[in-house]
Amino acid sequence: MKYKIRGDKVVITSAIESHITTKLNKLDKYFKEHEDITANILIKIKGKDQTVEVTIPTNKFILRGEENHRDLYAAIDLVTDKLERQIRKNKTRLKKKKHKDFNYDYEIEEKELDTNKIIKRKHLDTKPMDEEEAILEMNLLGHDFFVFKDIKTDNISVVYKRKDNNYGIIKTD
Repeated sequence: MKYKIRGDKVVITSAIESHITTKLNKLDKYFKEHEDITANILIKIKGKDQTVEVTIPTNKFILRGEENHRDLYAAIDLVTDKLERQIRKNKTRLKKKKHKDFNYDYEIEEKELDTNKIIKRKHLDTKPMDEEEAILEMNLLGHDFFVFKDIKTDNISVVYKRKDNNYGIIKTD
């Protein structure tokens, strides 16, 4: 696996980089062609808390994990464990869907707008999928909602996680 490590208000030392690569190399065993995968790691500091965000886009899905901790090395360990749990938890679902391609190309624009309310915009190039695949993708990303194009209706829909841990769907016409 290749790594793109960048820091926000923190200098990435060789010790930090070494720790990240050592920990994330544990995930190589879950990918057939791990040489072609690039993990994007962002380290941020806000006050005393240190946040580590890891995004691993693959051909079939996108893994994402984020952890906060006062100790940077502990945050790296926690996010690695979180990603490994996600892979193991969804292993059978991923095997069932291996013949389907539900990759997304994310283009992120970060702009500071005059209103100071919108701080990030995302453009999603969606491919049609069913509700089960959308739920899987949402869980792999670790989000509470997910926008997708419904394969049956070809309309944009939103799947979201409810407070009772069930899922809801919002459909458009």
